Amino acid sequence: MDDDMLFNSPDSKIRYEAYTRLQAACSAFGEELPIPEIVAIGGQSDGKSSLLEAFLGFRFNVREVEMGTRRPLIVQMVHDPSADTPRCRLQEEHSEEYGPPIVPETAVADAVKSRTEAHLRQTGGTVSAKPIVMRAEYAYCPNLTIIDTPGFILKAREGEGDTTPNDILSMVKQQAAPGHRLILFLQQSSVEWCSSLWMHVVQEVDPDFQRTVVVASKFDNRLKEFAERWEVDRYLSAAGYLSANVKPFFVALPKERTVSSSAAWRASIAEVDAATLRCLREQVAGGFDEERFGARIGFGNLKRFLEGELARRYRDAAPATLALLAERCGGARGELAAAQAHLHALTDVPTLRRDAMRHVAAMAADVAGVLAGGAAGPDPAVHGLTTAEERATCSASQWPGVATEEVVPPHADLRLYGAAAFERCLQEFQKATKILGFPPVARERVASLLLAEGMRAGGGPPAAARAAAELARAAARALLAPLLGTACSRLAACLRRAFEVAAEGPSLTSGGAAEALRPYVAFHAELRTAFQHFVGRLEAQCRELVAHHLETATSVWSAADLAAALPAPEPAAEDAQSENIPPATEPQLARSPLRESQMSVPETPSPHFLAQKRRAPAGKPRAAPSHQDGGSHAAICQAAERQFRAIREAVAARAAPATLKAAFLEPLARDLPAELAMHVFARTDADFMGLFVASGAVAVLEAKRDALARRLDGLLRCKDEFAELARCL
Repeated sequence: MDDDMLFNSPDSKIRYEAYTRLQAACSAFGEELPIPEIVAIGGQSDGKSSLLEAFLGFRFNVREVEMGTRRPLIVQMVHDPSADTPRCRLQEEHSEEYGPPIVPETAVADAVKSRTEAHLRQTGGTVSAKPIVMRAEYAYCPNLTIIDTPGFILKAREGEGDTTPNDILSMVKQQAAPGHRLILFLQQSSVEWCSSLWMHVVQEVDPDFQRTVVVASKFDNRLKEFAERWEVDRYLSAAGYLSANVKPFFVALPKERTVSSSAAWRASIAEVDAATLRCLREQVAGGFDEERFGARIGFGNLKRFLEGELARRYRDAAPATLALLAERCGGARGELAAAQAHLHALTDVPTLRRDAMRHVAAMAADVAGVLAGGAAGPDPAVHGLTTAEERATCSASQWPGVATEEVVPPHADLRLYGAAAFERCLQEFQKATKILGFPPVARERVASLLLAEGMRAGGGPPAAARAAAELARAAARALLAPLLGTACSRLAACLRRAFEVAAEGPSLTSGGAAEALRPYVAFHAELRTAFQHFVGRLEAQCRELVAHHLETATSVWSAADLAAALPAPEPAAEDAQSENIPPATEPQLARSPLRESQMSVPETPSPHFLAQKRRAPAGKPRAAPSHQDGGSHAAICQAAERQFRAIREAVAARAAPATLKAAFLEPLARDLPAELAMHVFARTDADFMGLFVASGAVAVLEAKRDALARRLDGLLRCKDEFAELARCL
């Protein structure tokens, strides 16, 4: 068959034209459609690049550059009758645009090799699955997409990683896996079928060889081994080695690499095909079964078979492909409409305010729902925190004056949030206050208080009772105030966590308003800031309330109520050697067993005290000591401790829990929607739109809208062209 019949026959022109239109449907705007392609696989030096040159109709690797490409090479062949010389362009690495034409076409191999080496230097690997895309427009090539893959190797080249052979194998499998791709498996004819090194790769991706075309390359090397017809027929049938449905092709291509022109290259291909048939007919005794195998000898037959097979597959895939194009057009219309609506919303203040109001109201309701608890809320195991985690996330992680490890509330190991976490935190506060003890008091401080109280005029409680009350009030203020402040911080952290849980909940991650507002980071940040400010104000108010309760409980006006709540004191045994002997008219302070730190060691009576005792007449009552309003250090400390416990009980067990709940939860349920709305919406339109429009955002959205419009227009044209093509096929 001559060059004109092989590359320029009327049937070929019709197929080329049909493939051109189909190729446009596949490649326009980067759409991936399941239209058949050819992926060439095989061992290194099995002839894949030469076969690719034969399909293209020109040679691009005259110097036999080891393209050895460690990347797939996707060759998009476009039949262009006006292109008398090949126009080859490489697609940019990070763009859909193609670079300038490679001139001359024989420099393609160098360009591919240079692109591969630059990419591998950048990635630091020896193999990359990122393909190189080359578009070739030529009058003598069909409209096909052929993927030339790296050749299989058994051992890595010097300087390559040891895993290179396995990396190439994995990459090639990935390229051959899609069901719409025809696998063109090349194996040198000098290798026996039973000794194939890479046939198992095909069997893994296409076990039944339903989409595999086996090609025995370099067939001219095998011809000299045939002497009789039975030898040829047995080899050509591959009986016993390949499945019955596998009908391999046997191809030989010109070995002369100094062909002067593309036309001469195409002519040489036709000459080699003719010489191969002539050798089988004339130099083999009895020839060969030409009726059975003749259609599978030579590149021309392989090319015609692939074109016919692709046309058949195109025809079979036409209904599904046309439906897919229609679906893509519908999706593109929806995306374009959404982009236009989004762009319109950027300048539509009422629409943005309406969507934002809905979102703010939903957020306030969800926060209230999280705090209310319930079985329908988010999973506590996912969104909740343990006590240790709550402490770690809060700046006030310690309870002042108490060993934190001793404060273990009920359910400390459970992950809780909302009302449950709030209640557990209150229980933790109460447990910390119960552990808090009355601090030791120095004797000098007690003496100071006694002397100061003794100098006061007027009636009232005795000096010892007044001193004990003052000690209790001072200790309560010093120790309970930090605990109350920590409780406020921890409870405020529970509320802030409730906001996080609500923001992650399903009602705010789906829905029209939520989807419309999702891209606006500034708006969501402002809403979060509004909630933080609101909780901060609640925390400050709560601190003031509990501080007021503490001041009330430690005031002198609460002394009578606290004294009434105290248990009746027990009479203390009189100690003649005691330094502080209460007067006969002063009620005794109850004494109870003291802790070691509170015991007072009696001092040795002073000489003045002993002399006064000796001068006292017999039978007369002993004179009271000069500090008549005094009392023993231990008795006063014990009385102060009882009053401290009463204050602690009044504040921690009764006043504080109710106050904390009322100060935090009631305003949040009542005022949160209004507070959030005031913070977000009480601003001018310009300030409000600043939450939604970033610098350059409109230009970006306009560019996206225009790109979608072009894509939709291209898809519609592709659909119409493919519908016409389907009728032609």
